[in-house]
Amino acid sequence: MWGGRTGAFLRPSGWWPTGVLGRRLLNCNAASLAGSSSPRCWNCGGPGGPPRGDRFFCPQCRALQPPDPTRDYFSLMDCNRSFRVDTVKLQHRYQQLQRLVHPDFFSQRSQNEKDFSEKHSTLVNEAYKTLLAPLSRGLYLVS
Repeated sequence: MWGGRTGAFLRPSGWWPTGVLGRRLLNCNAASLAGSSSPRCWNCGGPGGPPRGDRFFCPQCRALQPPDPTRDYFSLMDCNRSFRVDTVKLQHRYQQLQRLVHPDFFSQRSQNEKDFSEKHSTLVNEAYKTLLAPLSRGLYLVS
C-alpha cells in the first residue's frame, strides 16, 4: 500500500517504535534488574510486562508484550468514559494503534510476538467497533 516506505513514514511521527524494523535487539543487564517488582518482559526479563499506558513494547528489547486483559476500551482508545465520543479522534487512534500492532508488521518476528500482535489487533478492532456505534457504546458503558 505505501510502497515499502512504511517505516520511513511512521518512525518520524513517533508511531513506530525503534528496533521494530530489524534493528539489533538490546541486551538487558540482569544485575540492574535485581530487586525490581515491576512486571517483566517475556523475552528478556527486563522491566516491561503487560503494557500500561501506551507501552506495547519492552523498553529494553523492543519485543511486543502481551495485551493487558484488565484494560477497558475507553482507556485503550484514549477516550473519555462517557457516551459522547469524538469519532474522528477515535478513528485516528484506531489507525495509530493498528500501525503499531497489526500482524502484517510482525511476519518476521518470533511466534510469541505474532500471537501477541493478533491479540492486540483483535482487541483494538473490538474496541473500535464497540465505541464507534452508539448502541454498543451505551451497552458497554452500562456493563
